[in-house]
Amino acid sequence: MNLQELSSDEFRAFQDFVYRNSGIRIPITKRTLLSNRVRRRLKAGGFDGFRTYFEFLTSPQGRDELDSFLDVVTTNETFFFRTETHFEWFRTEFLQARITGSTGGQHEKRLRVWSAACSTGEEPYSLAICLMENQLRLRDWKLEIVGTDISEQALATAREGRYKERAIESVNQKQLRRYFAQVRGEPLWQVRPALKELVEFHRHNLMDPIDLLPFDCVFIRNVLIYFDRASKQVVVDNLINALVDGGYLVVGPSEGIFGMLGALKKRSTFLYQKESMA
Repeated sequence: MNLQELSSDEFRAFQDFVYRNSGIRIPITKRTLLSNRVRRRLKAGGFDGFRTYFEFLTSPQGRDELDSFLDVVTTNETFFFRTETHFEWFRTEFLQARITGSTGGQHEKRLRVWSAACSTGEEPYSLAICLMENQLRLRDWKLEIVGTDISEQALATAREGRYKERAIESVNQKQLRRYFAQVRGEPLWQVRPALKELVEFHRHNLMDPIDLLPFDCVFIRNVLIYFDRASKQVVVDNLINALVDGGYLVVGPSEGIFGMLGALKKRSTFLYQKESMA
């Protein structure tokens, strides 16, 4: 019995199962990666092979195993301020326009931001730092950042807010002193309570509409590349519906949503704005 790598048939079975439950299509080039991650669940549950585990996973008895399985196969490593130009736009152009609009009565003093597929939380906490750096200008505002992911394991890390040094390499020294505390005796950095208070985390599958109030800005980056065209269109439609009129969608450099824009108007290589439907 080969427990080193999924056979072709086993890979296709797991590939289809992941797609049905998350919309993510894992390419054949990731067979070794998928094998390694599925093997973790074999060891955790004491299963004697990939096929035995798959039969359990797809049975009524394996219903509670689904979250743990998706946790290990869909989680990707990220870091603070990944693609700095996106955060520079957010902390300057976007916030300035919102503040100006509130002064002119176009917006109330409230800002809701969604970090979709936030993994272990680096992105929403980076957005929170941007808001904290503008706290004097936003002192009368109601600020809300929501981070969502399909993986409860990733969300548990996000809620804890402890990160290794490689995750904070793009955090400057001033930000490090203000928003993090080094964990005594460990090479870890803890997000400070004031930053945590700005962010809430929820489990959410991007293939489903999000049952929350609409957002002024949505970040979804380096995620849609894992979806095929059909499932990607479902996700994009859900994101559009989650935006207020005039709200912005920030995407990664290779998401490939051309032809799926609907009410979105392209503003730059990474930025789309929802046009008013009135």
